[in-house]
Amino acid sequence: MKEKRPLVWLSAVYPCPSAIGPLLRDWQLVHIPISDKPAAGETPVDGARVGVFDLGSLSADQLPHLPEWLDAIPVQHWIATLEPHQIQNPNACALINRYCTDYHTRPLQAERLNAILGHLWGMSELQAKASRTKPACYHDVALEGGSVAIRHVRALLQKFARTEESVLIYGENGTGKEAAARFIHDHSPRKNKPLIAVNCAALPRSLTQNELFGHEKGAFTHAMSVQKGRIEAANGGTLLLLGVDELESEQQSAILRFLQEGLIERLGSNHPISVDTRLIATSTKPLEQLVKTGAFRSDVFYRLGSLHVLLPPLRERKEDIPILASRILSATPSARGTRRLTDDAMICLAGHPWPGNLRELQNRLRQALLLGESPQIGAEDMGFSTNPADNHDRNRDLSLDAFRSRADRQAISVSLALAHNNVSAAARLLNISRVSFYRLMDKHHVPHGPSTRLQKDS
Repeated sequence: MKEKRPLVWLSAVYPCPSAIGPLLRDWQLVHIPISDKPAAGETPVDGARVGVFDLGSLSADQLPHLPEWLDAIPVQHWIATLEPHQIQNPNACALINRYCTDYHTRPLQAERLNAILGHLWGMSELQAKASRTKPACYHDVALEGGSVAIRHVRALLQKFARTEESVLIYGENGTGKEAAARFIHDHSPRKNKPLIAVNCAALPRSLTQNELFGHEKGAFTHAMSVQKGRIEAANGGTLLLLGVDELESEQQSAILRFLQEGLIERLGSNHPISVDTRLIATSTKPLEQLVKTGAFRSDVFYRLGSLHVLLPPLRERKEDIPILASRILSATPSARGTRRLTDDAMICLAGHPWPGNLRELQNRLRQALLLGESPQIGAEDMGFSTNPADNHDRNRDLSLDAFRSRADRQAISVSLALAHNNVSAAARLLNISRVSFYRLMDKHHVPHGPSTRLQKDS
């Protein structure tokens, strides 16, 4: 007997009307009754990929609470059922437009409803299989980890996702800015609508307006038909401007009206089009500094939104490296099966400064999977030094004495800098005698500057 697939049925009527069962006999109904607000842990829907919410059962008082329920239930595709007259209700139309892949007016038709549900279930299965077979990208794991830095970022992104405000994401190259933008979109009410990404660095100045706004038929030579621009394609969803700091002044001016009023005009037209899209932008450079130098327009900057988040570089969240490396390795297909990192390789990962951040980590691990011959991944497989002396130094660097030595050397350099190279003043800052300070300098082979030598000799 074929196993029934779980289907969420969200309705204000409990239990389900008797007429629903025969219509959906091939599905295992998970009925969730709508109360005022969903409580934490109240929506168990294990295995369910599609759901139906019954708009026709909701009263006018219950309708405003529906988005909270739809956000709380982890279902990929929603279908709405409603009475024919509800199509005229702007609030109902807005809910369907934002959350639903399809809708069905009453009376319900078993053949049509089952066909829609079956198609959406099949699509979700295909998407799941595709994500399992493709090589892992660091974007898939960029926000994982237990470090304070990344937990703070995740908390901020969760808050941002619940708003409709524009968001500006800062971070070095390879820190996962696009992953953060997708996280916001996927956890927002617009998650079932398109996320359109625009690479600002690859946007030619002469084609900016055509790419972003589209054109009418006959707007220029070879414009044989109407074409929507990227902004209009994101209507109802999210527009992601990758590398907004790369836009030239002329390009910044082109998007100013859209940022301010949500209006665009296709090339060859003088009729403004209203676009409902949420804006997320990313930047590797601090836009405030670019505004001060005149490289970025202040009016554009202030319209990019008041919600800002800075993604930490990998060197500031090194405690996350083991889990990030494990996730990338387990999700990347390898002809030699599952492979793990040696202790020496892990030491190298912990000591490396990671100028390329997560992208560099991904590339080094992929290199190891392709070039390594043994079941384990060593430091040399990832392109690190194979000199035994270097390995000895790395092991010694992780000892408690090595950490203490580095702390002592840092204390010497910082105190001398604050005291303008005056040993007596530096010793007072560390609350030790001048003799003890010199002994500390000699122990760690810190050279005596002119000022320090004069003090000692006197």
